[in-house]
Amino acid sequence: MNKTLVTSLLGAIAMGALFAAPASAADVGACLITKNNTNPFFVKMKEGATKAATDAGIKLSAYAGVKDGDAAPQITAIENCIASGAKGILITASNDSVIPSLKKARAAGLLVIALDTPIGDKDAADMTFATDNYQAGILIGQWAKATLGDKAKDAHIGMLDINKDNISVDVARDTGFLAGFGIDVPNKKVMGSEKDARVIGHQSSDANPEGGVKSVENLLAKDPNMNVVYTINEPAAEGAFQALKKAGKEKGVLIVSVDGGCPGVKSVASGVIGATSQQYPLLMASKGIEAIAAFAKDGTKPKASDGLDFFNTGVNLITDHPAAGVPSIDTKEGTAKCWG
Repeated sequence: MNKTLVTSLLGAIAMGALFAAPASAADVGACLITKNNTNPFFVKMKEGATKAATDAGIKLSAYAGVKDGDAAPQITAIENCIASGAKGILITASNDSVIPSLKKARAAGLLVIALDTPIGDKDAADMTFATDNYQAGILIGQWAKATLGDKAKDAHIGMLDINKDNISVDVARDTGFLAGFGIDVPNKKVMGSEKDARVIGHQSSDANPEGGVKSVENLLAKDPNMNVVYTINEPAAEGAFQALKKAGKEKGVLIVSVDGGCPGVKSVASGVIGATSQQYPLLMASKGIEAIAAFAKDGTKPKASDGLDFFNTGVNLITDHPAAGVPSIDTKEGTAKCWG
């Protein structure tokens, strides 16, 4: 081939490489994997991720388990995400059985971000975007104690957890509530380590209304004088109220919860729930998508909030009956903020 022609071709190739457009954001894929697709909390999370992905031009694939604690569909989803060439995964893990698959995803070069629920192995995720669930528990515990006043020393407390698996978010809220109430918790890594006689017992609610009903029925059978009910979330709180009402004991019993969803804030306004700690799943998911976009662009990974080992998306106590010394906002402001 003519030497001049070869030189021209090489020059053209070089110029083409120089001016070639970078990979389009449309080439970036991300996966959202939630515990289920029916809980309004996860519905809002999907909304946040979808909008952020659309704004960034990222292709989002959404997956979900069937119920809390059901990890098999999530594991399948992780494998699908790896195979699809996605740049990152956002996940609310059902339990720690997803850890090997998440480690495989990281080894394959994906950014893994846990949403709301920290992963039990620090090597399974790059970062967690979440509410400070322990602080959320502290706030409702402090409010319940302050609201009871002198009666707090003789409280009869029922605890409605998710299940007995010691899921991190479950443990953080449970132990935070007890600590906020002023009850000594020897081991903050598991539920039920407290020895305080004021705690009637712990029940598994499966974080749903049906479980809330059954749990309160069991606790009332053990102690008919129960006057404080802690609930892992607002669906369980709704069930708790139904059971108390059926037993004619809905008056004089404080129900506290965590989530702060729009239906939950309405329950606070109506008096079903005394106070709830509001978290912001839409923000968790949208910030997670932003992190994946940054990672896909130049390899940047998200950093934790100051003094924490996760990115804190904030928490507010919602109640229309503020207690001295416990910061809170009312249901009007809570409605405006709900899950934003």
